[in-house]
Amino acid sequence: MKRRKLFSTIGINILAWALSIVLLAPLLLILFNSFKTGKAAAEMNLALPASLEWSNFAVVIEKGKLGTTFLNSMLYSVCSVLLCTLLCTMASYVLSRNRRRLHNFLYLFLVLGIAMPIDFIPLMKVMQITKLMNTRIGIILLYTATQTPFNVFLIHSFVSKISPEIDEAAVIDGASPLGLFFRIVMPLMKPVLVTVMVLTFLNTWNEFVMPLYFLGSTDKWPMTLAVYNFFGMYFKDWNLVCADIVLTSLPVIVVYLLGQKYIVSGMTAGAVKG
Repeated sequence: MKRRKLFSTIGINILAWALSIVLLAPLLLILFNSFKTGKAAAEMNLALPASLEWSNFAVVIEKGKLGTTFLNSMLYSVCSVLLCTLLCTMASYVLSRNRRRLHNFLYLFLVLGIAMPIDFIPLMKVMQITKLMNTRIGIILLYTATQTPFNVFLIHSFVSKISPEIDEAAVIDGASPLGLFFRIVMPLMKPVLVTVMVLTFLNTWNEFVMPLYFLGSTDKWPMTLAVYNFFGMYFKDWNLVCADIVLTSLPVIVVYLLGQKYIVSGMTAGAVKG
């Protein structure tokens, strides 16, 4: 019995290592090729670069206009994170504390957006009527709206596990509604809030379709569109393309590494918190 368990553990570990290698191979391929010369990168193999060509990144930043697109992506991501976190937290708190039929309907109506596809034709018409087409505030509002359903669902399940007695005690002590929410309730939601912030940032940074449809000016493009445009111009220079991908992915990797411990805990805390 012990031998069978040992063999099972070894087999699972071997399978996990094999899957990890398969998943890491494309990432290593891009990373290695970003430091190679154009001729060496054209071979598209996992061989280590003979010398580190740091000039690839300088060329990408200059030719691909990554400075402007980086600031655009950072603006869209940070603003979407702040708006989405604040609005979804407030909505989830109100809907979880009021169990009336209207509030349950509103909650289900919001959460339904997780499964509903985006119809771009009427959405584009709405953007044109509201004069938000090809504007930074318009794309920020779109990012916020599209990520609201899942974030409300996530936060709502967490808030519902926080005892209402905490609210009652704070009100008895003289806390105002805003003071109750910002000083008492929000600090208790730190795990799920960090999870929402990380996931919103990652989804916003990686979004490609929305800016492609709703941002016509290149000076407002995020980094994802810059990579697409850069690949169209330098599709033969795989060292430059890989360097562009590395620079675009770097902020996402950093944010994920900083917040990874909160993602699983934030998603599961609502189920075990009591």
